Amino acid sequence: MGKLDGRVVLITGAARGQGEQEARLFVEEGARVVVADVLDDQGEALAKEIGAHYVHLDVSREDDWSAAVRSARGAYGRIDGLVNNAGILRFNELVDTPLAEFMQIVQVNQVGVFLGIKTLAPELAAAGGGTIVNTASYTGLTGMAYVGAYAATKHAIVGLTRVAALELAAKRIRVNAVCPGAVDTAMSNPAQLDPGANTEEASQALDELYRKLVPLGRIGRPEEVARLALFLTGEDSSYITGQPFVIDGGWLAGVSVL
Repeated sequence: MGKLDGRVVLITGAARGQGEQEARLFVEEGARVVVADVLDDQGEALAKEIGAHYVHLDVSREDDWSAAVRSARGAYGRIDGLVNNAGILRFNELVDTPLAEFMQIVQVNQVGVFLGIKTLAPELAAAGGGTIVNTASYTGLTGMAYVGAYAATKHAIVGLTRVAALELAAKRIRVNAVCPGAVDTAMSNPAQLDPGANTEEASQALDELYRKLVPLGRIGRPEEVARLALFLTGEDSSYITGQPFVIDGGWLAGVSVL
């Protein structure tokens, strides 16, 4: 028996990184997964490998969400879970951030989550209830220099999560957020995008970088975030809604002076 036996879950940004690990883990736990992404080749290959269904989905486009739901319903008959994982990150001093860059981040990170909730909530309600897990961030609960646009969207996701939890509770839909710190994915470790790079060496370098910043002394792993998303999607969290769950190795707790 898997923790998600019988569940149908759509995961955005699922072709790689955290989304990929969530898709793999959810399938292992018995879910029928809809892998959604704009990276069609990688997404289709992953879906074929793990026995999932792939849909092309630009989360900033409402028409794409409607098409993805139709495709998922055609494959599995219903949807009763959503993981809003897709997101982008850009580094820039706030006053030097071009408006176009700021709005691009808002469209993917913030509007994408809004559209996911808006589009999927009626589907989950029709299925008798379900779960939504939004991917916020450590920076959704505190500040971080040079990621102002990103932090703004992640703060917004925490707010959307709480409002959605209040409005959807009567429909038996629980809404929570995961708030990762630095995680060893292509977002934090661009070496993963270079086929010729030594990714193990790059990961070790990141561990060394975060050794002094994070109490647990290393960068996070996408598999660890996937396990938190699993908890919030399954029955183990049946009395939890409207909450941000920080998974950051203790980073948010503060700074050690020793």
